[in-house]
Amino acid sequence: MPAPEAIAIVALGADEAEVGRAMQICNACRYCEGFCAVFPAMTRRLEFGKADIHYLANLCHGCGACLHACQYAPPHEFGLVVPQAMARVRRDTYAAYAWPAPLGALYRRNGLVLAIALAAALALFAALALGATGSLWAAGAGGSFYAIMAHERMVSLFAPVFAFALLAMGIGVRRFWRGQEDRGPMSADAAAEAAGNVLRLKYLDGGHGEGCNNADDAFTLARRRCHHLSFYGFLLCFAATSVATLYHYLLGWSAPYAFTSLPKLLGIAGGLALVAGTAGQLWLHLRRHPLQQDPAQRGMDRGFIALLFVTAASGLLLALLRQTPALALLLAVHLGAVMALFLTLPYGKFAHGIYRGAALLKWAVERRQPSKLRLAED
Repeated sequence: MPAPEAIAIVALGADEAEVGRAMQICNACRYCEGFCAVFPAMTRRLEFGKADIHYLANLCHGCGACLHACQYAPPHEFGLVVPQAMARVRRDTYAAYAWPAPLGALYRRNGLVLAIALAAALALFAALALGATGSLWAAGAGGSFYAIMAHERMVSLFAPVFAFALLAMGIGVRRFWRGQEDRGPMSADAAAEAAGNVLRLKYLDGGHGEGCNNADDAFTLARRRCHHLSFYGFLLCFAATSVATLYHYLLGWSAPYAFTSLPKLLGIAGGLALVAGTAGQLWLHLRRHPLQQDPAQRGMDRGFIALLFVTAASGLLLALLRQTPALALLLAVHLGAVMALFLTLPYGKFAHGIYRGAALLKWAVERRQPSKLRLAED
């Protein structure tokens, strides 16, 4: 009969086993302990099961610092490539915790193609719906979306998509959280620390505040800044939509709103930040060191970035060209991009952000607990 240790290793997938191997070696070295939360969390363990590996992989921010500092990285015979190994496990967790599971597996294999095809198909559907009631290139709407598509119809299209995205992400993060064993008691202090780490992207500073690595061993804050632009740009756009919803249903103020109104100011600021952030992320992604990324995720990552960019850019064009004959066509493109974005949110990089937030919360809880490791003579 095989030893229990052998059974545990067999139970892991190849990607998970590689992270487990790396963590055993790193646990003996500990040179990178000050870089991020992964390595202090690692030192609280002697063995690494599936739940531990999923936790550490999502706690990793892919900053690349450990790759360039590692004495066991290639060409050393140990061949440790921690950022890539962690990225591969993260890709697996997208599908492992996804709901419905088949959609997670489909997006993992064909992220870029699926994102583009879905956005194009939904934009075409919106264009056909708009074309059936009028022209896609004609003046006379007065800058109002609702003169082209009724508010009720627009809500009936988007509300189910938004509800589905919330439900799928909620089920996914619940599965991830419930899969983590021995989390310890929650506290307001731990929750506040985790929220601060999420909002500041603390662990993209390389552990020294100079930033992470991207194309080589040089430190840069570009990734952190582009992620911040994208994250807060998305939140501003969501805030613009939320304020406009309150205007419509609570105050009875219907669109279009003036450029000086709160929805417009929030939306334009968010759109500009999103365009800048996603363009920067794509540029950095194209230049990223091959050992700091998982080649199988490139399509998924770029598909998400592309959808965010098209959503923001088409929204800005709508605001600028709403008095032109292009309004209906731009509205179709924007609606298609927005619906495709929300339909794919639970299955790619956005889901990773949710799981990373849960991992940071677990780390904030865990570090407040006494270590359970004891020497044999204790």
